Parts: sequence; C-alpha cells; structure tokens
Amino acid sequence: MNELAKDCERILFPAETIAEEVKKAAAWLDARYEGTMPLAISVLKGSVIFFCDLVRAMKTPVQMDFMTLSSYGSGSSSSGMPKIVMDLAAPVEGRDVLLVEDIVDSGHTLVKLKQLLGGRGAKSFTVVSLLDKPSRREVDVQADYSCFTVGNEFIVGYGLDYDQRYRNLPFIGVLKREIYEK
Repeated sequence: MNELAKDCERILFPAETIAEEVKKAAAWLDARYEGTMPLAISVLKGSVIFFCDLVRAMKTPVQMDFMTLSSYGSGSSSSGMPKIVMDLAAPVEGRDVLLVEDIVDSGHTLVKLKQLLGGRGAKSFTVVSLLDKPSRREVDVQADYSCFTVGNEFIVGYGLDYDQRYRNLPFIGVLKREIYEK
C-alpha cells in the first residue's frame, strides 16, 4: 500500500467500488453519445486518473483534450475565482463536449467552464464528475452525472490531492484533519 495511505483517517471508496462506478458512467455516456465522437475534456490535474479510466471504459470513440483551471493555491480552500492555467488545443465550435471533473465543490469552476465553452460555440455540453459535494455549493450548478456524493470532508486519492500529494492513492479517502490544519 502507498505510504501516504496512513494519512487517511478512513477509506470512503475502495478501488473496486470506483472501478464499478466508472463502468456505470461509461455505459451512461455510451448511450448518450451513440453515433457521435464527442470532445472529451479532462480538467487537470485532479480528474486525470478518472478521465483515463472513464474513456478507456467507453465504447464510443472520443477526441481527448485537456485544460487546467485553478481556484486553489497550495492550501485547502478555494479562492472562488477560477483562472485558466492551460487552455484547450482543440476547437469546441459545433462539437458535443464531454467535460470530466474530479469534484463539483463550490461550483465556481464548473460555472466558469460552462460559460467559457458555451461562448466558444459548443453544440452540446455534458458534465461527468467523479464526486459531488453539494454541502459546499455556492452557485446553482451540478454535473449531469456524478459517481459518488460526499459530505463536507477533505477528500484525497484517485487524482484528488492536498498540496500536490495523495493523487496516486488507488482509493478515495478522508484526509486526517491534523495533516491539512498544520
């Protein structure tokens, strides 16, 4: 087991449970995108592991692209003002866009992405999120599909980090409070 696992107070979703939910999300997307080739966008860095597993589980062909928005510094709380750090290479005009997020928390990043990509002429827009944290929502927005709903706990693993650590944990766990309140 990864040595960082000891920093988690408990495992919320083991790797096997995550894999099952990824397959369900892929099947849902295959039904939605039958006969098309959507532009699948991973919002880096947090969604990359989920994104890779998801598109590999899909039967539908996809074009992949990546972008980075950040509303976090090195701390544990969002500034609420997402900024584009790395933009897409592919044009979205006239495309069916599949946006893959790690977590919908405050909702500000998702609102910014919908405005940005909608303004670029996306034909349709679908959001799939690994995690939904409705208790932290500050704006009225939600994913079209979420694999799991979580409470107001500090979640790490399977792509999610604290201070650029814990992303490679194979599970989703709750970080011990003493780690992020130092």
